[in-house]
Amino acid sequence: MGSSSASAECLRALLREPQFEIVGVVSQPDRPVGRGKKRLELTPCPLAKFAAERGLTEIHKPEKVNTPESLALIRSWKPDVIVVVAYGQILRQELLDIPLFGCVNCHFSLLPKYRGAAPVVAALEAGESMTGVTVMRMGPGLDDGPIMLQGFEPIYPDTTGGALMEDLATAGGVTLAKALRLMWSNQLPPQIQQDEASATYVKKLKKTDGLIDWDLPSIVTERRIRAYNPWPGCYTFLPQRMRRAGTLGRLVILKARIVRLIEDSWRDSAPGTVLAVTKDGPIVRCHDTALLLLVVKPEGSSQMDGAAFVRGRPLQPGQDVFLME
Repeated sequence: MGSSSASAECLRALLREPQFEIVGVVSQPDRPVGRGKKRLELTPCPLAKFAAERGLTEIHKPEKVNTPESLALIRSWKPDVIVVVAYGQILRQELLDIPLFGCVNCHFSLLPKYRGAAPVVAALEAGESMTGVTVMRMGPGLDDGPIMLQGFEPIYPDTTGGALMEDLATAGGVTLAKALRLMWSNQLPPQIQQDEASATYVKKLKKTDGLIDWDLPSIVTERRIRAYNPWPGCYTFLPQRMRRAGTLGRLVILKARIVRLIEDSWRDSAPGTVLAVTKDGPIVRCHDTALLLLVVKPEGSSQMDGAAFVRGRPLQPGQDVFLME
């Protein structure tokens, strides 16, 4: 049961194991994707698309998975275990009780830290140097079941949310397959109950969460730029005079580097002010120091490096300000 590309990667790992038989796949319904006429076309989620490509025919896409009809179909598959990876719906107890060996979830953090919908982003935002995946028994609570197995993944100073998610998806598939092999051979280590006192929770992200507040410390903004790449993306707004007609002047920032306040005059500038224009891109004032914008995507344009951005836009140091609305 799942929906995302990470779900598909975990299914790929299970399909490599000859002792496992995938008797059914449950995914989210097909949704419209894109803009204009293309948006009228319904597109399967990554898990359903991958399952179909691999020749799996029992693919169920309910709007609500806990209905009597969905429960009856899943019971008819007679699953020994249900694997859940980034599915996006709450499983009620009646569904949790269907498989003989219960429901197993692969969560992309080292539980009990970062329970909830955006654990990868949360680990990057917090400046963690290590994260991982947790395979756990599912219960009625939110990511609070006993831990079966964990895998560890380092976080490097230039790691982005997208790159880390890809690494964790691969690690999740490996750890999940290992846990099920050990379960099948009755060699699984004793389960570990989560320490509730150490539990932390993260909320589901919205597109508006990416708006940059230049009055925050530079390290906070730099981590968010990496964590929110590719989604929801960190963005600011160009000065009014530089906006194309009919646009809001949104500027997505994909990569930045913290720099010191070299000039004394920089210290008196307000957050968001362009302090200097360098060969690598503009330097923008934050609460404490500043950020050099290395890779950006202006509204209506392609992604470009900071040098290309400033060549096409005559920013005025000390006068132009990147806006927060």
